[in-house]
Amino acid sequence: MRRTLTILALAALVPAGVARADEDCFVPMADWQPRDAVAAMAEAQGWTVRRIKIDDGCYEVDGRDAEGRSIEVTLHPGTLRILQIEYEDHDEDDRDRPIVTRKGDDE
Repeated sequence: MRRTLTILALAALVPAGVARADEDCFVPMADWQPRDAVAAMAEAQGWTVRRIKIDDGCYEVDGRDAEGRSIEVTLHPGTLRILQIEYEDHDEDDRDRPIVTRKGDDE
């Protein structure tokens, strides 16, 4: 019985650890792109940046896309590859529309 409980406890922890690993960026600070590069990349995408911050070891850009939608973009700090984009449309007909999330292409 004790062995079964130990196995169940370990099995319960594994999915949580795997899910957490997807959310974090593990890159040494020496390998990070500078914030100026993040701002330049955002400008090239047509985004208006409100704030650049670090969250879970990744860059996170808050602002608006070229269409004026509010966005939150997670970037890999070493490559500036887009890992995730969250945006919210504010059309008059769809005020209660949920936030739409798009993950990076390699997932």
